[in-house]
Amino acid sequence: MTGQSGSGKSTLLHCLAGILRPDAGEVRFEGRVISTASERERSRLRRTEFGIVFQFGQLVAELPAIENVALPLLLSGLSFEKAAEFAMEWLERFEVADLADDLPGEMSGGQLQRIALARALVMSPAILFADEPTGALDSLTGEQVMRAVSGFARESGTSVLLVTHSATVAAYADREIRLRDGAVEPVEVLL
Repeated sequence: MTGQSGSGKSTLLHCLAGILRPDAGEVRFEGRVISTASERERSRLRRTEFGIVFQFGQLVAELPAIENVALPLLLSGLSFEKAAEFAMEWLERFEVADLADDLPGEMSGGQLQRIALARALVMSPAILFADEPTGALDSLTGEQVMRAVSGFARESGTSVLLVTHSATVAAYADREIRLRDGAVEPVEVLL
């Protein structure tokens, strides 16, 4: 999704991910209405089916990178050893494996964002919701991250719904939805 600041992109993303309840309408996932589901059910979906990357990472400050990435696996009952193994694979994929034992307060914004992406993808979610996933990255690292995310999406069948201001990032999308003042802009179809 693209659009000017304040157009409702993040709010819509949060409604679709089951974080917020929409004021009107409903959100469905695999035939279920999640917008009226209990907080417990929506939380379960966010832990098992949805990967979420917030605009500012939202890592657990007291946990090192490897444990932040392993957290969804641990919450699903995987052993620490196996969860750490999968987490390390994702840290390597995003080229931040050297930060495995570092706390979030010791990292740059770009490093935090890559670790947040690794945490969101470690469960192989059905949908990745990403709010400005490259916003804190330089252009080269942003391109590397988008190649990794789009490659993973193609390999795994994961759908990616992301919010961006970047035309370069938007170019990775199969479809662009533009918002203006809280509404979807009409799309011109060129024949």
